[in-house]
Amino acid sequence: MKAMILAAGRGTRMAPLTDTCPKPLIPLCGKPLIVHHLEKLAAAGVKEVVINHAWLGEQIEEALGDGSAWGLRIYYSAETDALETGGGVYQALSLLGAAPFLLINGDVWTSWDYAAAVECELSEMDLGCLWLVDNPDHNPQGDFALVEGRVVNEPALTFSGVSVLKPELWASASAGAYPLAPMLREAMAANQLAGQVMNACWVDVGTPERLNSLESKLRSPECGGDD
Repeated sequence: MKAMILAAGRGTRMAPLTDTCPKPLIPLCGKPLIVHHLEKLAAAGVKEVVINHAWLGEQIEEALGDGSAWGLRIYYSAETDALETGGGVYQALSLLGAAPFLLINGDVWTSWDYAAAVECELSEMDLGCLWLVDNPDHNPQGDFALVEGRVVNEPALTFSGVSVLKPELWASASAGAYPLAPMLREAMAANQLAGQVMNACWVDVGTPERLNSLESKLRSPECGGDD
């Protein structure tokens, strides 16, 4: 299974850290945040990774190269202007191929083993599988609910930003900048999204405060950090 890491966001909430450094390269425990993902993907058996980028994207390519440092092959999908999550994946579909792929928000961290996603087998009717987590303080209402293994559009749990999706989800889409969430809700309405709970430490590293808090946790054993 191929994987794609969404890494094109401007990271305005992380300013001033992101004024001169793209968010995926912000250090966490001595290495860029995106490298934590690459290491976990390699450990899960993934061989090919697509990374989209826009803001200061040349720094990402320079830092990560072709991925051989992690036993991976990295393909880059450069965006002149950020295409958001849905449009970013659409542009990269030719790199992802026809099979289901693992999609990861580049600005999250988790202790979860990506092998569980790599081994996920979607039913013929399903367009994807989402992993949900308990609601963090900054998202107390949640995003979606999980009912008998199906994701429904009711706030209960928080979307982790990790999913396995079929390219067919974009069958009626076109080029442009647009979010993924409305496409997921449409699939939910058609009962075409499976879901599971991610039982692991998970953090949306969206602000300097959350970054610092995560760094402190990873310096202790409580979160199962890999540093």
